[in-house]
Amino acid sequence: MRRTLAMMAALLGASCAMAQGTTSKTPTSAQGSQPSAAAAAPAQHQPQAKSKDEYDAYNLAASKSDPAQLEAAADDFAQKFPNSELKELLYVRAMNSYQQQNNSAKIVAAGRKAIEVNPTNPVPLVAVASALVMDTRETDIDRDARYVEASKDAQAALDNVDTGLEVPPGIPPQQVAAAKANLRSIAYDTLGVIAMNKKDYAAAEQNFQKAADLMKDQPDAVVYLRLSVAQDNEKKYPEALDSANKAVQYAQEGSAEKNLAKQQQARLQKLISEKATSNSPPATPPPPTTPH
Repeated sequence: MRRTLAMMAALLGASCAMAQGTTSKTPTSAQGSQPSAAAAAPAQHQPQAKSKDEYDAYNLAASKSDPAQLEAAADDFAQKFPNSELKELLYVRAMNSYQQQNNSAKIVAAGRKAIEVNPTNPVPLVAVASALVMDTRETDIDRDARYVEASKDAQAALDNVDTGLEVPPGIPPQQVAAAKANLRSIAYDTLGVIAMNKKDYAAAEQNFQKAADLMKDQPDAVVYLRLSVAQDNEKKYPEALDSANKAVQYAQEGSAEKNLAKQQQARLQKLISEKATSNSPPATPPPPTTPH
């Protein structure tokens, strides 16, 4: 899903600022020997290297630009420094790099490693949940297991977004609030897709509505299109048309989302018009899927 990848790339970039800060200089503690992530002690604990060897090894691993090499370097670093606080940052960097390539399978693989290190960081939790859902098909033999994992991760992200988001020092409060809203929106959208695919349209509508409400300043056409389809399946045709109208309004001209939104809009307009003059059931079923 392009919205998720774009938003998460920005969020992960913010999370990785701590890593960049760690590699930019090597401040020492009062004892005079251990480099840390920042010279001044912020309110939130920042990951720290416990030795110069650990710091140098992290610096070398973080310098990798190829995501596969970065993930391999993170694995080597984790093996050499199993108790390091910096392992998570490397895996999140690798996950971010894979997101820039839209490589869902690798996003999941690297994200799972970050979650294993820190199961309360909402960034990899949301990234893994979204990638799992968007990469799962009806015919996958592990479909249910993937949905269970994605649901668990998305809910964990919602439960921990206020306390688990690792915020680099100096980030303005409004930017932190926007990041948290983005994370919550993606988590709710992911739960909505799972509910939709399970044909629980009431739950899907609730989750898509929450996702849309969180992003009113940056509305997403795909979320409104999914909301419209959920409402359509519930036979809430006026509400579905309103959501489809918003999807058309916010979708980029010429995009697949714009075309699908216009099709949904036209279908609902025709259906409502026919129902106004007849009590017969709709001639065509609602669209079964929405874009990833």
